[in-house]
Amino acid sequence: MSGIVQIIIQLVSGVIGGTATGKAAPKVSLGNIGNIIAGLLGGLGGGQLLRLLGIGAATAAATATAAPAVSAGGLDITSIIASILGGGAGGALLTAIVGAIKNAISKK
Repeated sequence: MSGIVQIIIQLVSGVIGGTATGKAAPKVSLGNIGNIIAGLLGGLGGGQLLRLLGIGAATAAATATAAPAVSAGGLDITSIIASILGGGAGGALLTAIVGAIKNAISKK
């Protein structure tokens, strides 16, 4: 169950990151729907990349053994923060990359 919760956190964080990038940098904005879709995909990819690198999992295991009161059903604050940061950064990055590519193609 904790895996599903982490994925949901990554997706929501990705949408927020993608939307924020579109608002902050209108030149790379893909429109509302485009920013949301790119944010979803980037959030999932960024969060999973951090998980594969062991950034959220290794610190979560260390936190759970050091302070088991922090852990609640397999989720702890460290893995939640890693999912938020990975998802938000991934969503923002993918939105900016796709927006820049779209602009480069449309100029031709």
